[in-house]
Amino acid sequence: MGVWFHERIIDTGRLPLFCFLTALIVTFIFTRVNVRLIRAKVGWFRNVNVGDVHVHHVVFGVVLMLFGGVAGLISAGLSSGWYAVTAAVFGVGAALVLDEFALILHLRDVYWSEEGRTSVDAVFVAIAVTLLLLVGLRPFGWEAPTPTPGGWWTAALLLLLNLVLAVITLLKGKIWTGLAGLFAPFLLIIGAVRLARPGSPWARWFFAPGSRRPSPYKMAKAVHREDRWRRPAIRVKIAVQEFVSGRHDLPSAWTGERGAKLK
Repeated sequence: MGVWFHERIIDTGRLPLFCFLTALIVTFIFTRVNVRLIRAKVGWFRNVNVGDVHVHHVVFGVVLMLFGGVAGLISAGLSSGWYAVTAAVFGVGAALVLDEFALILHLRDVYWSEEGRTSVDAVFVAIAVTLLLLVGLRPFGWEAPTPTPGGWWTAALLLLLNLVLAVITLLKGKIWTGLAGLFAPFLLIIGAVRLARPGSPWARWFFAPGSRRPSPYKMAKAVHREDRWRRPAIRVKIAVQEFVSGRHDLPSAWTGERGAKLK
């Protein structure tokens, strides 16, 4: 194991990325355990308050990301060890920020509401992308192009094509396909060609009622696919999320201001 780690992680220059990923995962788990204990009012676990102000952990995350990022810029050319340490600090900050991504997105405390699942999705996406980078994959299969005019133009056109396919796939509501397609471009072709999800921007623009070219057949087909294939997968995803981060769907009495106090 030690030899594999040295050959695949250290010798390839991926130690900072490994430290970032480890810090991200550990901090996210620790944070979720902590907030669940706060929610249950266990022992001395309490929110951080300055007077009447509830200081969310996203604030500490932003500070740590700034510190780790600037320190990494300084130490990158000095010591690989210190560079890895700053990457870990950045990972801690990133976990704290992403854990409250939904708060930033909605500009209100939705931590324990249904919208709060967006934060868990953001963390899972960050972990998945970092893992793909750690095993050596690169977005769009990017490699340094041949230093000839033809090589640069070919690389630029392929990159532009992949970006267009990625945008179409994401607009069709296929988030995970779009993200995976960044590392396996053939998935972008599949995502861009297949029917959009019924609640996606693409469906609203092109075949939903009231769009420029409404197509009841396409909408009905998209809804049928959603109910048959997507909904069961979503239920499994929600079960995994709630196992890791706690149940989000709470009665209305637990949301709003009261829910913010319990967090």
